[in-house]
Amino acid sequence: MAPRVVSIEADGGSRGNPGPAGYGAVVRDPETGEVLAERSESLGTATNNVAEYQGLIAGLTAAAELGAAEVDVRMDSKLVVEQMCGRWQIKHPGLRPLAAQAAALVGRFSAVRFSWIPREQNRHADALANAAMDAAAGRPPATAAPARPAAAGTEQPAGTPATGSDPATAPASWEPRPTFTATRLILVRHGETPYTEQKRYSGRGDVPLSERGRAQARATAARVAELAPSVAAVLSSPLSRCTATAASIAGALGDVPVRTEDDLIECDFGQWEGRTFAEVRQQWPGEMDAWLASPRIAPPGGESFTHVAERAHRVISGLLTAYPGETVVVVSHVSPIKLVLRDALAAGDGFLHRLFLDAAGISVLDMWPDGGVAVRTVNDTAHLSAL
Repeated sequence: MAPRVVSIEADGGSRGNPGPAGYGAVVRDPETGEVLAERSESLGTATNNVAEYQGLIAGLTAAAELGAAEVDVRMDSKLVVEQMCGRWQIKHPGLRPLAAQAAALVGRFSAVRFSWIPREQNRHADALANAAMDAAAGRPPATAAPARPAAAGTEQPAGTPATGSDPATAPASWEPRPTFTATRLILVRHGETPYTEQKRYSGRGDVPLSERGRAQARATAARVAELAPSVAAVLSSPLSRCTATAASIAGALGDVPVRTEDDLIECDFGQWEGRTFAEVRQQWPGEMDAWLASPRIAPPGGESFTHVAERAHRVISGLLTAYPGETVVVVSHVSPIKLVLRDALAAGDGFLHRLFLDAAGISVLDMWPDGGVAVRTVNDTAHLSAL
């Protein structure tokens, strides 16, 4: 039987900040103290705060896998606890997507409570994190003490010295430091279809490009080739409006192979498929209000934005692993692209209904291995002006 309530102890750190990093997380039965799950992983080179957030994410993921309904999170990172409670701002851009990922996981439980504990009360997770740091550094376990001297509540951007640094005088980091090479993602919405022109919900139905949509795909292909003469891969939703757009782009890039990815498919709008907003509002007013109010609500017979976000996150995480420091074109639909941009910008859920993405619009973001994100362009349509 799945435990209704669990406790999570999580920790993370790096030796050098940034330096060899790792995290640890322990899920317990709060009544018996029994360990229900352990998670730890080496992160390569990262900062203390990135590692701490990764520990939290791992713990929340493990608790969700156990089927828990309520969670008590206990961490010795004052910064993570206060930021997740909304009392402190998230100033460093590299932490915002991690906080957004953690917040999305929090939304899967009926209740999540955060509390700060002293380091000595977090020994199990701390030991797991240290072992992961040792592995990242290529050392035998326990050969070095944790290198995490940052003052409580201090965000340490990549490149900030781990010792002797004054948070008040540390240099500002308005974007991730160029210590690493970013992976650049060029996000492209497919060209126009008859449903696009008629403003109908177009989810899993395989509606092909219109004549104008094919012209948009060609113009988009030329623009992408200008932006990125060298592209490692072109990924596409399996629906034909995306694969046709992707094929035009791949041809302009010198016949780069197109790989279809099921997780890039549009949201399943269920019974709303093929209908206009006005038609849905008239027939399903209550369901529409609930859907607009929460990304966890699905249209009747359809799929929630929360589930779409999980799919999109899997794709992006896989791309960062498979193509580090390279450029990848992703051809998808409104919902997956909006959700990727929401998390990249650390925006709220209202963002999903306020951002407009045109057919064949281009968005560009850079993602660094230490968690840094820079959104360069959102919904660029200048290449379509002559059509």
